[in-house]
Amino acid sequence: MLDTLNEIPTLSLADQQSDPDGFAQAFGQSFQRFGFAVVKDHGVPQALIERAWAATKAFFDLPEDEKRGYFVEGGGGARGYTPFKTEIAKGAQYVDLKEFWHVGRELAKGHRFEDSMSPNIWPDRPEGFRDTFLTLFQAFDDAGDKLLSAVARYLGLAPNWFDSAVKDGNSVLRLLHYPPVDANAPEVRAGAHEDINLITLLLGAEEAGLELLDRDGKWLAVKPPEGAMVVNVGDMLQRLTNHVLPSTTHRVVNPPAERRGHSRYSMPFFLHPAPDFLIKALPGCVTAQNPEREPPITAHDYLAERLAEIGLIKK
Repeated sequence: MLDTLNEIPTLSLADQQSDPDGFAQAFGQSFQRFGFAVVKDHGVPQALIERAWAATKAFFDLPEDEKRGYFVEGGGGARGYTPFKTEIAKGAQYVDLKEFWHVGRELAKGHRFEDSMSPNIWPDRPEGFRDTFLTLFQAFDDAGDKLLSAVARYLGLAPNWFDSAVKDGNSVLRLLHYPPVDANAPEVRAGAHEDINLITLLLGAEEAGLELLDRDGKWLAVKPPEGAMVVNVGDMLQRLTNHVLPSTTHRVVNPPAERRGHSRYSMPFFLHPAPDFLIKALPGCVTAQNPEREPPITAHDYLAERLAEIGLIKK
């Protein structure tokens, strides 16, 4: 039945409270069919989102020299600012037409992951930047926990199965700015790629451009209702589920001519497990027809491999 769908259905996270199994089935089926889901009523307050958009735009409007002062050479883009045309999709010909800022988890001094998770960097302006994005990080984290609980139910695991896996996880909130593009630009704003992490929670996909590569080899535009969140499977979850849940290739294409003079902003939250979490195919996802595809690897080692592939760290 799901194969007849030509667009991703919009689900309400509010349904999880009254019917957790029903929501889990709908969410899991969307993940298994598309590698993507669209979720409204996600619990991230609209006032906070609006504050975050304002702060994002204000930061990227700062002078180039000021922004570059927050770039950490050799830091792999883990925290702070990454300049325009730095990241490139694996195997792509052109670099992505974007600049971004990363916010990570705040760790107490002496935390066991202090060596593998960089401390946050905070700009002097705009005012309130730190408080806004620490609050938003927590709101995304809370929504992610609920969605992972649905994934666990769908896979026949305990609803809290992911809790220990993502406790103090190396998640990243990315503030993205795609500047206006030339009418004849050969590049796309973000080349075809898959995400590295467990799941990605994205705000800002209402501005056209996000597309996923469907099973038939055609690109399918992702068009969420205003305020809804786009959620997708990352490579770590694909590996953990032995490809039962696919990490679908996606891209951000250049806009139509009439929108090329406009910037595009988005805020993806890349939900990662803890660095020492072992990504090993779940027994329930390994069958005679689907034998274990990849060897176990820690989340930290896998992340390092992938960051090298996309040009953020040197091998």
